[in-house]
Amino acid sequence: MWNEILHRSWLRLEQNYHFNDSQNVLNVLKQAYAESQRAYHTLQHISECLFHFEQVQDLLGDARAVELALWFHDAVYNPKASDNEECSATLFQDLLKDDLSTALLAKISQWIIATKQHFPSSDQDLNLLLDIDLAILGATSKRFIEYQQQIQCEYDWVDSEIYQHKRKQVLTHFFLQQPLYQTTFFQDHFELQAKQNLTLALAGNLK
Repeated sequence: MWNEILHRSWLRLEQNYHFNDSQNVLNVLKQAYAESQRAYHTLQHISECLFHFEQVQDLLGDARAVELALWFHDAVYNPKASDNEECSATLFQDLLKDDLSTALLAKISQWIIATKQHFPSSDQDLNLLLDIDLAILGATSKRFIEYQQQIQCEYDWVDSEIYQHKRKQVLTHFFLQQPLYQTTFFQDHFELQAKQNLTLALAGNLK
């Protein structure tokens, strides 16, 4: 299923943007998302994002730009670094500078960087992109547990007590956001499940 979604999505992007070296760009992305330090930030995450993208693409003003941003938003990921989103945006610009307009490069780069902090925006396309990125919080309890394990795996170099403390801070931040999601679609379909997942995780009751 996930490979089908990835293939379908990349074909849409090829047909829309007519990349000069599409296969090379795709290979770079696939290699990046297969790096050994990743457990959650892999092609599984991108596939899940694209699945949700397909659910809401008719609500988007520039659907292909959002789709392209999703492919690149975690292209650079080092759990020990604090500039992953900025580096992902730089990689995006380096790979596609000859294929996209200056304005489009700038817009998508800004969107990629915005996934760092997920601040609400006046840009509805960006809000949907950010909600897609956080849709994992509203996944089934089984998938949410797997997600929690995957994130912990990426931080296995951190002392366990320190990790649990920091992770609780992150989950509390999401839990206290009212609403968590910025768009009606995600509020209607993911908000309740996300708050239930976060409540159980913070209470230590997710097994």
